[in-house]
Amino acid sequence: MDARYPAIEPYEHGMLDVGEGHHVYWEACGNPEGKPAVVVHGGPGSGCSPGMRRWFDPAAYRIVLFDQRGSGRSTPHAADPEPLLAANTTEHLLGDMERLRVHLGIERWLLFGGSWGAVLGLLHAIRHPERVTEIVLSGLATGRRAETDLLTRGLGAYFPEAWARFAGGVPEGERDGDLAAAYARLLADPDPAVRERAARDWCAWEETIDVTSGEGSPRYASGRFRLGFTRLVTHYWSHGSWLEEGQVLRDAGRLAGIPGVLVQGALDPGNLVGTPWLLQRAWPGSELTVLNDAGHSSGDPGTVEALVAATDRFAGPDRSGPAAEGAG
Repeated sequence: MDARYPAIEPYEHGMLDVGEGHHVYWEACGNPEGKPAVVVHGGPGSGCSPGMRRWFDPAAYRIVLFDQRGSGRSTPHAADPEPLLAANTTEHLLGDMERLRVHLGIERWLLFGGSWGAVLGLLHAIRHPERVTEIVLSGLATGRRAETDLLTRGLGAYFPEAWARFAGGVPEGERDGDLAAAYARLLADPDPAVRERAARDWCAWEETIDVTSGEGSPRYASGRFRLGFTRLVTHYWSHGSWLEEGQVLRDAGRLAGIPGVLVQGALDPGNLVGTPWLLQRAWPGSELTVLNDAGHSSGDPGTVEALVAATDRFAGPDRSGPAAEGAG
């Protein structure tokens, strides 16, 4: 049985002009007078889905979803002929989150995210701790090169045949280098057949390493999704997400006083570089739950139950400690 709340529709939505030719789609669901919560989707480039509205009690929360630049319903989409990738960086996304918060008149919100959404959410909270009430994260990541190197190369030892096909998708002379950068070049090729093959090869590898997802995300069936998603994830990973190595872990102490729930599957490959334990140790007061039968996906049953339990727990009054002082 799915522990999430029933499906709902937004009571308002819009397109926010964030500059540099980009417009970000946003929506609000649930109770307009409820506790604000923002969902930060993964990827980079995955976009939001209707199921993400269901992590929260709609009677208690004002649930805000948004598609990051180039993703989902935001424009231009990364699959478009002119994706405007030069104005799509981590710094741009952090600025967009603040613009959206101000646009919606929200003083403080609960942050909910997974995978890349965990990275972006943590960065937002580190920069603006006075604007965050609680944080609920899964599929933990911190944006380190060690994490993306594991996903593009390190896991080859566990899935040798699939990795050989993945690495074989780039020119032979580039297979010992940065595979994300090599794929980014293919995804920018003027030949649409080259772009399509590169997107398919990258997504096939993503499905392989997501060990609990079965046949993977149905979104991979869409050519537009594949191209936009792979363009963005390779764009970010090949630039180290524009972060100093270890930056999030280094600065996580600034989150002291913000209640945090970290939910992690024991079968998530990211555990091989210690991300969940390093993050919990660096963030005073955070709580880490490791689920034996779950992987990276937030849709794994145990993860679903733990995430809904966390949002139910925080559904009441502001639970944050010292960070609440000075808000307003």
